[in-house]
Amino acid sequence: MSSIPALSSGVMGIQKGLDGLSRDAAQIASAKQLQKDSSADLAEPLTNLVLDKLQVAASAKVVKAADETLGTLLDVLA
Repeated sequence: MSSIPALSSGVMGIQKGLDGLSRDAAQIASAKQLQKDSSADLAEPLTNLVLDKLQVAASAKVVKAADETLGTLLDVLA
């Protein structure tokens, strides 16, 4: 892994968000198979799905900012 803390944090945030997306999608799929009449059990995983999507997007912005900062530093030092 990278020794740049911001880059590491961004990548870890993306991974955590993707893990959450996978977990929530599995919960939604299993709830649909078990209970075809009730949608109350889907509220939490659907909400978490949106939150995980936002986490991935925010973490991607952190990675992009770290990349741009590193590029600028390399340009200055070159």
